[in-house]
Amino acid sequence: MSGTLNKVMLIGHLGDEVKMHYFEGGGCIGRFPIATNETYTNKQTGERVTNTDWHNIVVRNKAAEICEKYLSKGDKVYVEGRLKTRQWQGEDGNTRYSTEVQVQDFTFLTTKKESMAAGAPQQSVAAKPQGISPTPAPAKSEQPKQEDDLPF
Repeated sequence: MSGTLNKVMLIGHLGDEVKMHYFEGGGCIGRFPIATNETYTNKQTGERVTNTDWHNIVVRNKAAEICEKYLSKGDKVYVEGRLKTRQWQGEDGNTRYSTEVQVQDFTFLTTKKESMAAGAPQQSVAAKPQGISPTPAPAKSEQPKQEDDLPF
């Protein structure tokens, strides 16, 4: 083990649509911002304060296409990845830097429509695949189970 770790886990809301960039070799990347909030009560004034941080998210290839297809502004998503800082020359000749989260895994949590329908935009509900309904737990039967002769 190298003794270092570069891991980021975020749950936040998309601040914009996924912007796609396609390359000649067939690859692509998708970029979008995620907003995370920190809320606390100011002890002096008793007022609730919310601070929002914005994170630049980058997804690649098939994952980018999936994000473009299913995510839209306002949707809540979980992303996991690593931080990467890019450097480039601006039009004015100055060196610019940008820190991004290079996504390795993601999970769609709620869509903006789902959270508005629930009446609680802050509610965190994991998205369920279409066509699968939860099955109730089997009821306990009154009959005792017969024991098997299996050793395991």
